Amino acid sequence: MEYVPRLKEEYQTRVKKNLVKEFSYSNTMETPKLQKIVLSRGVGEAIADKKLIDHAVDELSRIAGQKAVPTMSKKDVASFKLRKGMPIGAKVTLRGHRMYEFLDRLITSALPRVRDFNGIKPDGFDGRGNYNLGITEQIIFPEINIDKVNRISGMDITFVTSANTDKEAKALLTELGLPFKKN
Repeated sequence: MEYVPRLKEEYQTRVKKNLVKEFSYSNTMETPKLQKIVLSRGVGEAIADKKLIDHAVDELSRIAGQKAVPTMSKKDVASFKLRKGMPIGAKVTLRGHRMYEFLDRLITSALPRVRDFNGIKPDGFDGRGNYNLGITEQIIFPEINIDKVNRISGMDITFVTSANTDKEAKALLTELGLPFKKN
């Protein structure tokens, strides 16, 4: 028997049915699904210290369970002392089983560790059914050892869905377990 992540199985059995009822799709294949999750982190101080990129890549790799890659600048900016091709951040894209496993860990263990947590803001949707979430401290993830962190910094998490509207995407993410704030 093949291993299936808990949230993926829940999506197949419960979430799809609830979304079909709520939005009255004529076919179950129309239901929106989570396509990928992108974790990204900008390291502006990397212009002066190249080791910060290595730390960012290492931490993102630990959090995601998959190798992260450094992101390079696309153009020269003289006021920032930035040259084209310099590493300025790190990112990792999760799909399939790893995506569902990360989402499960985010909902069950990382978000409850945020100080004074009341839910995530519902205004991070982009109009095309994708959601952006900003995390202020990477130490909320249990994979990060707080003693080995050289600088506390945040990251952006982007949930890319196949939904056509923000309302459908919010319904999908709520059904998957993301704790949105009540208005």
